[in-house]
Amino acid sequence: MSQGDERGYGGNEAGSRSEDAYSTLGGTRQTRTRLPGGDDGDGYGRRPTRNSRSLITVVGVVVLLIAAIAFANQSGGGASDGGKEKESAAAGAGPTAATGTKPVTGKNGTIASGFAHDEQGAQSAAANYAVALVSAEILQPDRRSEIVRQIFVAERVSELDARFNQAYDKAFLDKVGLDEKGNAASGMTYVSRTAPVGTKATAYTTSSATVEVWCTGVFGTAGVSSTNPVSNDWFTMTLALRWADDDWKVDSFSQKDGPAPVNTDRTASNADEIAKAVEEYGGFTYAR
Repeated sequence: MSQGDERGYGGNEAGSRSEDAYSTLGGTRQTRTRLPGGDDGDGYGRRPTRNSRSLITVVGVVVLLIAAIAFANQSGGGASDGGKEKESAAAGAGPTAATGTKPVTGKNGTIASGFAHDEQGAQSAAANYAVALVSAEILQPDRRSEIVRQIFVAERVSELDARFNQAYDKAFLDKVGLDEKGNAASGMTYVSRTAPVGTKATAYTTSSATVEVWCTGVFGTAGVSSTNPVSNDWFTMTLALRWADDDWKVDSFSQKDGPAPVNTDRTASNADEIAKAVEEYGGFTYAR
């Protein structure tokens, strides 16, 4: 899930709606688990149907978040030059082990910056930017504009800032239980935290890169009377990056469901435990 779902319109490049034939806009479907080799039409690799009202509510919130981000980036295409440049022969899945290259030299506010000007640096940048794009802070007007300025190429900032503001308007925030400043009600804790599981560069040149980031995360509102209990999701975000201002910056991004593992029957933690964990456990700077 995540509010980081950025499906644009037209084409198959990053930001393209056609990456997922099952659009979540308008709440037309529920999130599906897609196992490797699974076929949407064969009845395998899907989450079992549950009649729980709370599950339906959670799925509804997931759909709202995804639809809002898709709206915010609906005019986005892939990098203007990246699609025309020759892809690196080395682009593709890399070894699981760390590269050993220092991932970042500094930070821009709370977001890492100063990534290496190579394929490893592009993957590190994509992982960190994916976390920021699906964070709770992106729903807060005071932080949102800052995040957009920090991670997008300069020529996209004004456009996307306006689209994010329009997507995350008061009506949207009301639906997910947040006030106009993006804060949860008293006694509640809004949770939106993403953890990259791995990255893959599908295209790379010295001036542009396309990186897929496989993520999991926890999303929802923790609190005794919450109607949007915190749940987890799996998704893959594709980011089109450009080398600009001596760093990797995002030109556009999109998202699709999965790959997702089979859910276990582990007992869920209560709202207080989830809220406490979010407050006590800090995030990471991610590196390839």
